[in-house]
Amino acid sequence: MFTGRNYKIREFLIWTRRDILKLMLIAAIPTLLYQLAGWKWVGIPWVPIALIGTAAAFIAGFKNTQSYNRMWEARTIWGGIVNSSRAWGIMVTGYIRNANNEEEQRLHRTFIYRHIAWMTALRFQLRESRSWENIKTKAYNISYTKFYHVQEWENNLEDELTPFLSDSEKAYILQRKNRATQLIALQSDHLKELNATGKLDTLCYVEMENMLKELYEQQGKCERIKNFPYPRQFASINLFFIRLLTYSLPFGLLNEFAKLGEHGAWLTIPFTVVVGWVFTSLEQVGESTENPFEGGANDVPITSMSRTIEIDLREMLGEKELPAPVPAMNNILM
Repeated sequence: MFTGRNYKIREFLIWTRRDILKLMLIAAIPTLLYQLAGWKWVGIPWVPIALIGTAAAFIAGFKNTQSYNRMWEARTIWGGIVNSSRAWGIMVTGYIRNANNEEEQRLHRTFIYRHIAWMTALRFQLRESRSWENIKTKAYNISYTKFYHVQEWENNLEDELTPFLSDSEKAYILQRKNRATQLIALQSDHLKELNATGKLDTLCYVEMENMLKELYEQQGKCERIKNFPYPRQFASINLFFIRLLTYSLPFGLLNEFAKLGEHGAWLTIPFTVVVGWVFTSLEQVGESTENPFEGGANDVPITSMSRTIEIDLREMLGEKELPAPVPAMNNILM
């Protein structure tokens, strides 16, 4: 998530520089042929280009709206995870009681640390790459990732789980495919055991099981966004329309600028770059927003939110040595 007031124009131009260079080449070739080779026939009427531009603008606006909706839904889900996690901490410390104070504290620590492990496993799963994601495949995204760090790419899940799980539980979880799911299952089994032995009141047991169900629902919503991409047919037609517009744009501008005088046609190059840049930037922004967990600069900051939850829960345990909040790097918070 970008935390600055605005992206600087320099940052945006660097991010889109490859498209700008392509647009300059696309505009220069027909302009040179028109002016120097005398190929006046390459200039075509502006009306069909305007129709293509209208269609491209419509589909680009539609895609950006839906991409924003996906991102905002992801942020809403993680807001729910924050609230549910705090509620889980209150339930653990309020419902689980034991005559032996040390045993009570051990149980509280086990349940809360296991929940932190669940968040850790979930964020690692959400940062895994999918074939339709572009953060690791598009050159302009790859070059931009040097401005920030994605912990889930650089760290090892086993090491991250070590402080929160016993050796036996960690070994069990690492053998599973959906580790986050199995961690909640461990929580449920442990609650069941406490209820069976009379250490957890049945009403409290039911309430805590309902909270685990809610966490499952929130995890499932995250997985739906992660594993179901913005429909490829809409993404493809958006890309096709914008490419068609940028490739045909200089041909439609040549005759229009030639009306200005002998050298007016040369204005086709800068204006093609400017108009084309508007549309290709819309496409690029929409593309960078449609997968809110892939590790991009505009993602939902699940690493930072997980750390915030961890700090809150460990404070509920009375711990004093707490991890520091995740800092933003170059105004980008992950």
